[in-house]
Amino acid sequence: MSGQVYIRPIGLVPGPQSEHGNAIRLAGGMVYASRLAVILRRDGEVVERWLAAPDTMGEVLGRLPDELGAEGEAQWANLTLAHPPLQLGTRTVPLDQPQVMGILNVTPDSFSDGGRFLDDAEAGRAHAAAMVEAGAAIIDVGGESTRPGAKPLWEGDEIKRVVPAIEACAGMGAAVSVDTRKAAVMESALDAGAHLVNDVSGLAHDPRSVEVVAQAGCPVVLMHAPGAAHEDLHTGGAYTSVVFDVFDALRARRDVALEAGIEARNILLDPGIGFGKSLAENLALMNALPLFHALGHPLLLGASRKRMIGALSKEAPVDQRLGGSVVLALEGMRAGVQMVRVHDVAETVQARNVWRGLRDAALTDFADLPAKAPV
Repeated sequence: MSGQVYIRPIGLVPGPQSEHGNAIRLAGGMVYASRLAVILRRDGEVVERWLAAPDTMGEVLGRLPDELGAEGEAQWANLTLAHPPLQLGTRTVPLDQPQVMGILNVTPDSFSDGGRFLDDAEAGRAHAAAMVEAGAAIIDVGGESTRPGAKPLWEGDEIKRVVPAIEACAGMGAAVSVDTRKAAVMESALDAGAHLVNDVSGLAHDPRSVEVVAQAGCPVVLMHAPGAAHEDLHTGGAYTSVVFDVFDALRARRDVALEAGIEARNILLDPGIGFGKSLAENLALMNALPLFHALGHPLLLGASRKRMIGALSKEAPVDQRLGGSVVLALEGMRAGVQMVRVHDVAETVQARNVWRGLRDAALTDFADLPAKAPV
């Protein structure tokens, strides 16, 4: 019988002092975990679940079957792994605090802002500059819509769309990522000044894409989509347990990337909110985000203006989903996610800054502790 272990942080606290030091700093960020669930799964079914704190984790890991002991130890180490900054051209993006990635779509049919910046290069340039000014650490340029039902785009047309936008963004000194699943587009984008590849297929759509990223030595975001190897990214979304299935799928794509020579420090992971998942499945993933730190890589969350927000807010149209987008971004930050990909940069950066202020204040607040340790 096949088996797998998962270590899921379930008790998050403002700072370690609130637990008398019995808490871990999650992924080297601004979130602390004091209670964790160690979950044993066999053939798709959860068969054991133990609760642990940092000081009892060794004992709980000792209960695992011998063949899963090393994996449990690795996940436990990954949960406290501090990630080095991303070096993107002349820009250094630290990952010890949440960063904001701004979206620049140059498509005619994006679900959110399709057509707005495709035919007006100056408007796109101004929008990118405004996002950088507002605090975006990275501008993510995409030329192919990935909404449900969108038609595939020939790589030549995609290149014509994204290269001028990337050149403009790079020319203003911005860190730039390219949102594509095609190797030829990745090559052209990197030549034009892009610093990071954001692949919604997790490098599964184009067989050559893994080689391109490995040779470039650039960071890459591997996102989960059930139809990653097909034209329709949203097809095939049948899960035994969406949280564990997505975790396993991301680990598999990560392993492919590592085997191809992509350095571990250059890999970011994205659970793919909204891609081939129901409302309930999206909510389950949002609530389980801290688990994904156990894979040992920085996390990116892309939930801005997604369909789930409309479903929870009386079918609010795309341009009226700001409040829900900010809430989901903040939930990601509370889970220790290092990067949130958003349309509304200024509002999200403001929310992030206030959230960080609360975190900083909590970390230095010892008011409810005794002046002297008990004898």
